Amino acid sequence: MVLRKAGAAAAAAVVVTFGFVGLVSVGTFAASGAPQQAANNLGLSSGTVPAAYQPLIQQWGVLCPEISPPMLAAQLYQESGFDPSARSPAKAYGMAQFLEATWATYGTDGNGDGKRDIWDASDAIASAATYDCALAHDVSNVPGDRQANMLAAYNAGPYAVIRAGGIPAYRETQGYVRSIQALARSFTAPAAGAGAAVTVSHQAAGAIYYAQTKLGTPYLWGGEGLPSQNGRFDCSGLTQAAFESVGIKLPRVANDQWYAGEHPSRDQLRPGDLVFFANDLNDPRSIHHVGIYVGGGYMIDAPHTGAVIRYDRIDQRDYIGATRITQDGAEALPVRAADGSITGGGGPSGGNPGAGAASPAAQALAAPAPGLPGTTAASRPASPAAALSADGQTPAKS
Repeated sequence: MVLRKAGAAAAAAVVVTFGFVGLVSVGTFAASGAPQQAANNLGLSSGTVPAAYQPLIQQWGVLCPEISPPMLAAQLYQESGFDPSARSPAKAYGMAQFLEATWATYGTDGNGDGKRDIWDASDAIASAATYDCALAHDVSNVPGDRQANMLAAYNAGPYAVIRAGGIPAYRETQGYVRSIQALARSFTAPAAGAGAAVTVSHQAAGAIYYAQTKLGTPYLWGGEGLPSQNGRFDCSGLTQAAFESVGIKLPRVANDQWYAGEHPSRDQLRPGDLVFFANDLNDPRSIHHVGIYVGGGYMIDAPHTGAVIRYDRIDQRDYIGATRITQDGAEALPVRAADGSITGGGGPSGGNPGAGAASPAAQALAAPAPGLPGTTAASRPASPAAALSADGQTPAKS
């Protein structure tokens, strides 16, 4: 989390503090598996998806009208953090976290090499879209938001959605739908030509105020402001503490904080947005630094060992972009273990269980019962049809 030193920091403090005080007062699912053109062809926000996967997600994200590239990216991020080698205790594998039985039905040759490889990113992305669209077809007669119903089927199984006539009353399933749709907004390109209004939310203003009270505090790598650390911070520790002071719990590391909201363009920045810096501007996994934007091209940040929390300019060569933090965006983020692996979804405060949990549909197949608990996609049944027979009935398909 090292940022190059910027000049005129003392002068910047005077200018920015004064300025801040003023401010605060696709077509249809094709049986062949070939993507079709659709009205859901939303662009991916720059820097949110590793460059190698962006064309694939843009291509397969319009396979059917119920999905979009940002939504597909949100699912893949929550499943594995775009890691093609991810594996879970539930024996779900690859970027899209498929069980082998599910892969046998929905595995898709995304790169045309004649193989369906669960570990190949192009195949995993194509297969995730194929599975989504199969679920969308299974619940296509259910009233309500078609994408929300598809996401609910992904989490709870199609029969649960059909039986409920929409999103079932499983707390986790409802949370999963909210989380993916909130995360999708983080992956959606900002609208062109939408200039930034100079408005600052109470939470953004509070986060800036908190950071300002820490100006001059020495940097500590790994610092979270604890008494045992003499109240010192590193860059993401400072931003986490600043937003926790206004009731928003962010993940600990900068490249996870990057996904906690939408991404305004440079000319749309507002005070309180988080600004990020990366070693590779085409790969958000290389984000190494974060600060809190305060206006006038400056941020408050904890720069590096030997420095203090201060004002720095954001216009640097490694600037990758910004995030406008929201409560929904923060709560939608996946939960990580100490080793960085994703252990569940729904944000730091909980929500969806980890990849090892059994799904409502899978549990129903073993022991049908009302009020079934929730799941993640890692343990989804081998086919939507399997979940449809959970109580011995198989609703007719359209």
